Amino acid sequence: MQASPPHVHTRAGEETLPSVSVVIPALNEAENLPHVLPRIPAWVDEVLVVDGHSTDGTAEVARALRPGVTIVTQEGKGKGAALRSGFAAASGDIVVMLDADGSMDPAHIPAYVGLLRTGADFVKGSRFLQGGGTSDMPLYRRMGNSGFVLLVRLAFGGRYSDLCYGYNAFWRCHLDVLELDGDGFEIETMMNVRALRAGLRVAEVPSFEAKRVYGNSRLRTIPDGFRVLRTILRERFRRQQAASQPLEPRRSDA
Repeated sequence: MQASPPHVHTRAGEETLPSVSVVIPALNEAENLPHVLPRIPAWVDEVLVVDGHSTDGTAEVARALRPGVTIVTQEGKGKGAALRSGFAAASGDIVVMLDADGSMDPAHIPAYVGLLRTGADFVKGSRFLQGGGTSDMPLYRRMGNSGFVLLVRLAFGGRYSDLCYGYNAFWRCHLDVLELDGDGFEIETMMNVRALRAGLRVAEVPSFEAKRVYGNSRLRTIPDGFRVLRTILRERFRRQQAASQPLEPRRSDA
């Protein structure tokens, strides 16, 4: 049984619902999509599968599983490029990011949408809040993620409990503020840091990360870890640079 969509009431008592788009980057995920697409709530307005030039019939499987699905051809390479292609094509008021490998539970979408409807600008999943967890993170990756979380707290403030995780949702109108330009797995860290820097109201929601159903992860621990570190340091430098810029003199109409 699928959960009902989160809703609010106007002062007149009328129920209002935002439109919701789910963006799913997918590269050769035909075997995994049957474990993802049918579990997305029926009330979701738009599902976009961003095809990274798959050779296993990913697009055809997606169309068979979810009539009305939108197939977006990815521009560029990498997860970040795929997400940016999907965001550009999305039309919903709310955008939800979901992986195609079966590791993220689509049944949690109502929790994300509900937090956005009650005042959050950006909602990020956390595997380390009570109620969350992961079965796909060895100790060395846990330690790396914890180190990055601490670094972000020191550099930008906030109280994030997780950083390198991509189950996020946000109001689409904030894309201009996020100014996303990442191409790889660092896109998730970039979004989290820039949401914090921009002063968006960020909420965390517990999320459980399962192992991918079929195939091997494309995450490369060392290279992608350096990309995350470089992103954090670059964002810190940008913050310092912006703070050091002199204010332009105000023009007088006199």
